[in-house]
Amino acid sequence: MAKQDYYETLGISREASEEEIKSAYRKKALKYHPDRNPGDKTAEENFKEATEAYEVLKDSQKRQMYDQYGHAGVSGAGGFGAGGFDFGGFDLSDALRAFMRDFGGFGFGFEDFFGGGARTRTRVRGEDLRVKVSLTLEEIAAGAEKKLRVKHYEECSECSGSGLAPGTSRKTCPDCKGQGQVRTVSRTFLGTIQQVKTCSGCRGTGEVISEPCPACRGEGRVKGVSTVRIKAPAGVSAGNYMTLESRGNAAPNKGQPGNLIVIFDEKDHDIFTRQGDHIVCQVPVSFTLAALGGELSVPTLDGDQAMKIPPGTQTGKVFRLKGKGIPHLNAYGRGDELVQVSVWTPTDLSSEDKDLLRRLSKSPSFVPPKTSKSFFQKLMKTLGI
Repeated sequence: MAKQDYYETLGISREASEEEIKSAYRKKALKYHPDRNPGDKTAEENFKEATEAYEVLKDSQKRQMYDQYGHAGVSGAGGFGAGGFDFGGFDLSDALRAFMRDFGGFGFGFEDFFGGGARTRTRVRGEDLRVKVSLTLEEIAAGAEKKLRVKHYEECSECSGSGLAPGTSRKTCPDCKGQGQVRTVSRTFLGTIQQVKTCSGCRGTGEVISEPCPACRGEGRVKGVSTVRIKAPAGVSAGNYMTLESRGNAAPNKGQPGNLIVIFDEKDHDIFTRQGDHIVCQVPVSFTLAALGGELSVPTLDGDQAMKIPPGTQTGKVFRLKGKGIPHLNAYGRGDELVQVSVWTPTDLSSEDKDLLRRLSKSPSFVPPKTSKSFFQKLMKTLGI
């Protein structure tokens, strides 16, 4: 079954602001949350779909790729797609974690609201890192391996990421009594409101370090540099990105590492201009070749190639070289190369050359057509103006 449009799933317009997206998702999530609808598989599916839509639309990069390419823009194999985001394994537990991440302490006492139950202690996640990689058109056409040096936080080797001094252990947080969250109650004209927040004393872990590791000062991570090798797929465009899971910053105290997001850019080319998966270039031809026809050597991304020029070729004529453009990303086939020719006028003529041209100019074949409106219309169309 085809997926529903993410904007329709949340009931918002395509121009919705970040706050409108968050508010719409919260309403849907509260309505369909499994704790409020025990055993209701339809509600679970609605909750998962709403969370999936929220995860894409709240992220400006994923939203841009979705707006441009639809669901294909935010899914891909091997961690890479037009948007570099794969929901193939997105299940109910992922949806619940995403909801608790952004709304688990949002002002309404969810323990009581959803019927209580044990709390899951928060584990701090490492930060995502972003790096930009610039590629030439030749690298984009063929695919390219790149070696990146990435500065990041890595796990402390002295304490193996625990943050503890040798021979010590963690203790229960005295502020939250090991729950990882603290609850406050306030009275308003609407009634009593319970608010649950992540404990600031232990950052949601429920435990504190009394004797921190001297190397990392209890963080469980230190600054470092690593080398990462990536394979840029053929056909990427500026703005495409790939996500390398768990290659970002290490998390404090053995939490989940962040991701490394590699964003691709294109270098300007001396000859070619890219238009989608097609490439365009301009090539000068001699007057005699344009008039008589023949073969012309033109540049391609794979090296020079002979191209036939028919007799009487005019400036602005566009020739198409099939399959000489950019490979289609995650698909078979390639774009084309479009070669626009312009008749070159010599500027350094000998006296013999001039005499020959004067004789030729008297021939009726060398008299151009009279200027007309239709002539200029055809010229503008040929030049794309």
